[in-house]
Amino acid sequence: MLASLLRAFLVGGGICLVVQIFIDLTALTPARILTALVVLGVFLGALGLYQPLVDFAGAGASVPLPGFGNLLAQGVKEEIDASGAIGILTGGMKAASAGLTAAIFFSFIAGLLGKSRN
Repeated sequence: MLASLLRAFLVGGGICLVVQIFIDLTALTPARILTALVVLGVFLGALGLYQPLVDFAGAGASVPLPGFGNLLAQGVKEEIDASGAIGILTGGMKAASAGLTAAIFFSFIAGLLGKSRN
């Protein structure tokens, strides 16, 4: 168990380190970097290159934004196999629906409990 925690920490921390370097040393905005991470995850997931990292690091690779892109790619691939071409439109959202719903719900709760400022 300790080894899996260490792998998750090192891989997730490595992803965060690379992103922080991009934020500090480039003129790219954080929004562009975050979008690039999701797109990178989609490409790596579509090529089957990201899943071995998820198998190795667990949440250290699946929780950061490339993991979200990988989830979208896997959902599209599965839905295309099950439903055909319509899976291009429905697969990603079907695969990510639980996480997106949780993010919306907990953001709403935080908005109710939080105090807004100018």
